[in-house]
Amino acid sequence: MVRKVRQLDAKLAEWLQGFNAQVAQLKAAGFEPTPISAREGLANLTRGFVEPGPQMDVCETLVYGSHYNVPVRIYRPEGAPAGPVIIYSHGGGHMAGSVTVYDPICRRIADSCGRAVIALDYRLSPENPYPAGIEDLLTVVRGAGAALEKKGIDHDGRWILMGDSGGGAMTASVCHLLQHERHNVIGQVLVYPSLDYTLQQASIMENGSGYLLEKEKIGWYFDNYFQGAEDRYQCSPLYGDFTANLPPALVVTAEFCPLRDEGVAYVQRLEDAGIAVECLHFDGMIHAFLNMESLVPEDCQRFYRHAAEFVQGLD
Repeated sequence: MVRKVRQLDAKLAEWLQGFNAQVAQLKAAGFEPTPISAREGLANLTRGFVEPGPQMDVCETLVYGSHYNVPVRIYRPEGAPAGPVIIYSHGGGHMAGSVTVYDPICRRIADSCGRAVIALDYRLSPENPYPAGIEDLLTVVRGAGAALEKKGIDHDGRWILMGDSGGGAMTASVCHLLQHERHNVIGQVLVYPSLDYTLQQASIMENGSGYLLEKEKIGWYFDNYFQGAEDRYQCSPLYGDFTANLPPALVVTAEFCPLRDEGVAYVQRLEDAGIAVECLHFDGMIHAFLNMESLVPEDCQRFYRHAAEFVQGLD
């Protein structure tokens, strides 16, 4: 068997050359990562490469829970039907990201899918370690109907869970928790998701240096997220139960992403369980390419188009 030659997208390669040189200088100067630097880094990256999203009706509210009242922003594109609503969990390694950072991405998802989108501002580590974010997503899934009705937004009580990176991990985790009870989650979209907290997949080493998201940074994220005696194997969605009650899935992977192989393995586990699943793979791409749209616009448009096809196919 002839192995395919790996070729990084030319614009990403050029940008990474400068980025990696800056990172090397910072490390040589004794740079210490902090939640502040992680949050500012993701915010600056997204602000620099993603233009503001389409105009549409937007409102904010709280979804009330037993542990925490979750702030959400609701996007409603013109002509959106009273059908399934997307609940979006942003990426950021459970430590960074916010509704504000992901505003242009959520607007694009709402516009391309023609569906209302609820973006949640879940609690972040290290201030709020595992499982705070998962609890917040569960709160929104269970309380989204009341929140939408409070704002006069029509819906049919069905939800499509979507998330990237750490938000993809939360999405998968909540789908696994809900599979053992009656629920109205009809689909899951996992975008280069983090699914194996043990860091055992081959792509962690293959792509763990030089491609924006690095192995040591992933480990640092996880050490801040898990602050108790949690079994990281048991917490990993990849190693959970897979029953016929899991919703259909679209899983996005990127060739130069260190999380690539866990996404591929997750697709296989869903297939083995008889769950309808599609793997949308992007050659030449790195982790978080949606946050770098001006460098790779065609790939981002391909994602939004396929996400729309998946969402509309669930009706």
